[in-house]
Amino acid sequence: MTPPRWIRTTEELDALVSSLRGAQALSWDTEADGLHHYPAKLCLVQVADNRGQSHLIDPLALPALTPLGSFFADPGVLKVLHAADNDLGYLKRLYGFTAAGIFDTAIAARFLGVTSLSLEGLLRDFLGVDPGPSRQKDDWSKRPLSAAQETYALNDVLHLIPLRDRLAEELRGKGRLAWVEEECAAVAAMPAPSTRVDPDAYMGLKGAKDLDGRGLAVLRELHLAREALAVKLDRPPFMILGNESLVALAALRPRDSEAILTVRGCTANVVRRAGEAILAAVERGLSVPDSELPVRKNRPRPSISGAVQRRREVLRLWRVDASKQVGLDPGVIFPQRLIDRLSADPPKDVEALARVEGVGRWRAELFGADLLRRLS
Repeated sequence: MTPPRWIRTTEELDALVSSLRGAQALSWDTEADGLHHYPAKLCLVQVADNRGQSHLIDPLALPALTPLGSFFADPGVLKVLHAADNDLGYLKRLYGFTAAGIFDTAIAARFLGVTSLSLEGLLRDFLGVDPGPSRQKDDWSKRPLSAAQETYALNDVLHLIPLRDRLAEELRGKGRLAWVEEECAAVAAMPAPSTRVDPDAYMGLKGAKDLDGRGLAVLRELHLAREALAVKLDRPPFMILGNESLVALAALRPRDSEAILTVRGCTANVVRRAGEAILAAVERGLSVPDSELPVRKNRPRPSISGAVQRRREVLRLWRVDASKQVGLDPGVIFPQRLIDRLSADPPKDVEALARVEGVGRWRAELFGADLLRRLS
């Protein structure tokens, strides 16, 4: 059975899997509805093979995408994605996929010194392809998709394999292809993103540190109310009420709708949609006993020894020189997180350097001797 362009049934998915077997390379992309619904859903998966066949897979119609997992787990099949961490995050979290043999065109472009990393820009610059206007803000949960949406979604994967080939050619010429392959392998190995909700997330909102215990109690209730309302109305929390407005409400503690309207961002529509929930949350926060008011947990800055600080400064200066030598951004050569790790626990030799999480073989071989000398 030849699979249709749209894959909506298990039979069509099985046919697609059969048709993709034997492909040397597959390009993938996903579309979600996080700008329009809450919680966000995976709404579309696009795939194309190196033979020019492309398909639109509908996760909203299918019970699962499990049969596709074998392609992602097979290191012998090249999977090309752009900014792969987001796509892989959905597939790992929702379907338990594992990944190997990934090539991320955004990482590849970064290691060529490209500053504009959008897929549209890369297609124009490297392939001379105009993908048309972006539709990233569309609501991809709506059915049917328009012809323009289908074209946009298919274009996202139809050109990825040729783009990968062009980027790989330039990387090979600069001797950096192995660097990118190692970085892509690290992205593929990342665990599925956690879905755990932090009960103290409200304390991290900008301005929350200026609230007293009572204000924090109100903010906590407002934060919970917004979350519940977002789920009920199927709208992202930021569309219900912005963080700045949430903190301002906690400081004001309004007791009626007129007071709510004095807060920036609280329009008549907000009062109509969420006013009752806001006032109820304020009352709950005000009724919390003094003995049970939330207490901000002050996290003291870690004590950094003079030796560690000196190593940090040495590595920062070294990174600037190293980045000039290879013509790449300092953050690409050595991200700050690696500087912090090496400064706190400097490795003794190149092998130990390569084993430090995030460093990788290519950095150790390219910079190891000089970096270890600076550290010592």
